[in-house]
Amino acid sequence: MPKLTFFNLPEEKKQTLIQAAEKEFSRVPLFEASITNIIKEAGIPRGSFYQYFEDKDDAFFFLVNEFARKMNISFVDILRRNDGDIFDTMVEVFQLVIGEEENLNFLRNAFLNMTYKIEHAFGRIIDVNEISENFRAISPLIKKSNLNISNDKELFHVLQIIKTITFRHLIETFAQELSTEEAIENYMIEVRLLKHGLARK
Repeated sequence: MPKLTFFNLPEEKKQTLIQAAEKEFSRVPLFEASITNIIKEAGIPRGSFYQYFEDKDDAFFFLVNEFARKMNISFVDILRRNDGDIFDTMVEVFQLVIGEEENLNFLRNAFLNMTYKIEHAFGRIIDVNEISENFRAISPLIKKSNLNISNDKELFHVLQIIKTITFRHLIETFAQELSTEEAIENYMIEVRLLKHGLARK
């Protein structure tokens, strides 16, 4: 979490620092990133960086959390627009993420060097902690009559399954450098299988 001094920065200076960090984390993964490059790009002394962030991990996770926060807003908007259909919503969210040209290299580096902490941060796009405020807000929006579930506990597990499939496809998309069309086609095959069930009736 950035320090209070970061949030108190004038907006222009804050954006300059954010863009410098984004540029570095788009160039290389977190473990290879250099604070020296960030401060050089932002035009600030090294001491100033530590007035705003604890370390480079702090700056990186601020960017990940901001991306997840924005995507979560989009997720809720798309879910409403799709009348609560979680499957159609997730296809649109997947398309939105892989279509993020501005953040593509940042996302590629993050997903190809995924750790539990990074996965947890991105997981906030669909917050599936069943006691979270976000889950309680999302649950009434999902059209549960479309799902073979009995309660919110089962909905929680459905969202966990969908989230796992989505993350795997994002990693595969970046690792294999799939085209948008290929990535969406592969993702939709698994979403359809999930939607219609794997066992013959």
